[in-house]
Amino acid sequence: MALSPFLQNLSVISVANGNGNATSRTGRRPSMVVCTAASDASTFTFEEGRLVRPNYIGDTPLSRLIAAIVSFKPLYSFLKRGARQVLISTAEKNNIPWRKMAKEILESDVYKELESIQNDSLAYPDYYLNPFHAYDEGNLTWLAAAEAEAATLSMARRAIPYASSADEANQILRGNWLQAIEQHHLQYSKTSMITDILDVGCSVGLSTGHLAAKFPNAKVTGLDLSPYFLAVAQLKEKKRAPRKHSISWIHANGENTGLPSKSFDLVSIAFVLHECPERAIVNLVKEAFRLLRPGGTIALTDNSPKSKVIQELNPALFTLMKSTEPFINEYWLTDMEATLSQAGFVNIQSILTDPRHMTTTATVPL
Repeated sequence: MALSPFLQNLSVISVANGNGNATSRTGRRPSMVVCTAASDASTFTFEEGRLVRPNYIGDTPLSRLIAAIVSFKPLYSFLKRGARQVLISTAEKNNIPWRKMAKEILESDVYKELESIQNDSLAYPDYYLNPFHAYDEGNLTWLAAAEAEAATLSMARRAIPYASSADEANQILRGNWLQAIEQHHLQYSKTSMITDILDVGCSVGLSTGHLAAKFPNAKVTGLDLSPYFLAVAQLKEKKRAPRKHSISWIHANGENTGLPSKSFDLVSIAFVLHECPERAIVNLVKEAFRLLRPGGTIALTDNSPKSKVIQELNPALFTLMKSTEPFINEYWLTDMEATLSQAGFVNIQSILTDPRHMTTTATVPL
């Protein structure tokens, strides 16, 4: 089926960009963010918008209109299909072979990994059973797992439109995120050593692999609610060159991991919270506090409601986004810094690490 004019416009809008000067949510102007590409190094700063959050969030006329559109089931189904079509076509126009990458996973031995990963006794929280990202079964499906890497590269390409390729965009996005984590830990931890890392909501292990590469002396664990994502992560890890410490994979709920208290120096939650209702966000933060040692660092990375790019998204694009992200309103209405403070964290800092995404870091008191 050909794209309608409405969806054609959205595919153009989805590659819009912006950059400028950054300011933290607390009003402090952060330091420069260094974006390192494969071939050179450049310094960029990123601009916050004038609003606390986009005007299509909360109890506004525009927000109510979008909610009504998404709640109308025939239109919702159309939007969901359109969102998927736009994502795939936009990715492939940017030389991300979405269909080829997914096919390679689906035709691999990934299914053999499921038995060693899946925790059959795990009870999924109700919100996780919602459709996500245009998949009726949400993250509990092989197709979602097979397409996750291509979708992530596409996200990075949209976030860093000045990069020369999707791979370079991903390196910049991940590099800035890792730099923010490292700088925070060096400044506020009792020790600069990071020996144990937990990546909550690790998906197919892309963020986990970057953490393991950045901190090669650390033992890294990836944790996710989807056994399908973890099976893909485990398969990919088996095919790469051996690491000093092999990554461990755990099928568990990040709100109640069952892991020992004070057993990690760093807990990362990357591109997860926008998929969670507020109650789950609060629980994830509390569990991270329990798991971290004194002086340990939490790092939260996700869409920033204060991003100028996000605030200036065309309402039609946000309507398309809302059709695949059922909890995006709750996420953007959650005061992340207050949530961290209430959980007991100190030294809370937020910085735009690319034009769309914010990294918030905080410390467990010594």
